[in-house]
Amino acid sequence: MSQPTDISQIRPWRTIERRKSRQIKVGAVKVGGDAPIAVQSMTNTVTHDVAATVAQIRALEEAGADIVRVSCPDPESSKALKDITKEITVPLVADIHFHYKRGIEAAENGAACLRINPGNIGGQARVKEVVAAARAHGCSIRIGVNGGSLEKDLLEKYGEPCPDAMVESALMHARMLEDENFQDYKISVKASDVFLTVAAYHQLADATDAPLHLGITEAGGTRIGTVKSSIGMGNLLWAGIGDTIRVSLSADPVEEIKVGFDMLKSLGLRTRGVNIISCPSCARQGFDVIKTVQTLEDRLAHISEPISLSIIGCVVNGPGEAMFTDIGFTGGSAGYGMMYHAGKKTGKTDNDDMIEDIVAAVEKKAVELRGAREAAE
Repeated sequence: MSQPTDISQIRPWRTIERRKSRQIKVGAVKVGGDAPIAVQSMTNTVTHDVAATVAQIRALEEAGADIVRVSCPDPESSKALKDITKEITVPLVADIHFHYKRGIEAAENGAACLRINPGNIGGQARVKEVVAAARAHGCSIRIGVNGGSLEKDLLEKYGEPCPDAMVESALMHARMLEDENFQDYKISVKASDVFLTVAAYHQLADATDAPLHLGITEAGGTRIGTVKSSIGMGNLLWAGIGDTIRVSLSADPVEEIKVGFDMLKSLGLRTRGVNIISCPSCARQGFDVIKTVQTLEDRLAHISEPISLSIIGCVVNGPGEAMFTDIGFTGGSAGYGMMYHAGKKTGKTDNDDMIEDIVAAVEKKAVELRGAREAAE
């Protein structure tokens, strides 16, 4: 009898049933519905410094960013979008606060989406103007609610930022867009507090079918920000909630994309790049595991095809891990280890040669996968 190919039949404990949301588009990127969860980041350059902003966006594109957000606090920035969009391929989200005219200008100058808080741009009359510009230029809108900037009346009503207040704010803003017969929007309800964020998203997910953009805002530096984001967003993604994500780090924006993809890969929600499975190392290791993994992460960063690679220091877990990865290397004794391809031993490799042999094997696998994908297309 043949084995079932549906992962839900083989390993039902590994499946995630995503929340059903309506689908919108950010440029050419589909968001919501059955579309892959999009990974995005935000530039930290001065937006109207076109050269610097384009350079950073290109670095984000290379890292795999599906969407990039840029801040438009002044007319120079919204005007610069016209030149920026000529030099990039990824769709841009224009971050708009307070000044509704920046939203209109951004739509006119090439933004694919406007991130606004409808309540802080001047009321329904100005929302109407922004929506008209978005509709005319094919822009979607993200309603962005933050725990640190809730409306004064909601803070007075609830006494502090809380899930009820954040969701009420989000739904109020959604009604402002709905009143203009505009439904091409997604929503975020971010906070720096993990508990508050997760509770707010769970509540919002039950109250609307709009696509949801996830994030733990102001999460911190690379280490703590990654931990907080993984706990909060991982909780939500595991529950099937989330259509786009942004990992907010006080770090190079490229790190946000890397962490975002690693988060999705760990849950089986996206497969991009090399997924290295490695041991923490101990006295049994037959080679320097930590240094080897660091070197391989750098050498294989350019590969976008989904490939699993196990790097294990000794034979306790090495052969077992290699059985379930595309390529594996297990440390042994006397200065050599064993290479595996598709779970099968392919021969010994000296420790001195293992980096080059592993890189060559991964790159060969990437070429094979790319060829198969292109043939299928």
